Amino acid sequence: MRQHEVERDLIGRMRARDGSAVGDLASLYGPRIQQLAFRYLKNWEDAEEVAQDVLMKVYRKIEAFRGDAALSSWIYRITFNTAMSRLRSARANREAEVHGSEAQLDGSEMPKAEPADWTALADDQVMRAEMRQKLIDALTHLPPVYRVPVLLRDINGLSTEEASAILRVKPQTLKSRLHRGRLILRQHLGDFVGGLELHARESVN
Repeated sequence: MRQHEVERDLIGRMRARDGSAVGDLASLYGPRIQQLAFRYLKNWEDAEEVAQDVLMKVYRKIEAFRGDAALSSWIYRITFNTAMSRLRSARANREAEVHGSEAQLDGSEMPKAEPADWTALADDQVMRAEMRQKLIDALTHLPPVYRVPVLLRDINGLSTEEASAILRVKPQTLKSRLHRGRLILRQHLGDFVGGLELHARESVN
């Protein structure tokens, strides 16, 4: 049975509330969902929980699937949204913990901030840190239409299929925007990269 036929059969069974369809859904998409979630969360246990959550969302909300794209594309979008929601929740919890810890300390117990000691860092470490900051600055200057494809493909490591599914654009459109975004980034980083090459040559001499 071909992939689209497998998907059509699975969709029909889920809409009919066939409980066994969940197991087939998990077998067919579970590992891919978990791998995709892991790319965002960087934690395998969290990714596993997100995968379980996504599978149940797909089963419960299958009526919302319009069929204007592949089932896999719809599932990738749900995975992306669920992982982002989990990241936001984790960030909010960490901030709450930090504020709570600060509230428990009086002024005399507050740790003093130590001045940064750059002397312990080698030149190449400093240059890498500067390069990272330059990249962040350059990304913020990219229009969102180009920035998001660069983030999804080059920073998060998604495939063209996954990124185009999340953005709801054709793969060729994604590739075009990615190419344009990379060109703009290269222009922003051009002078700094040239400085890095000069620094490397001077270090060798």
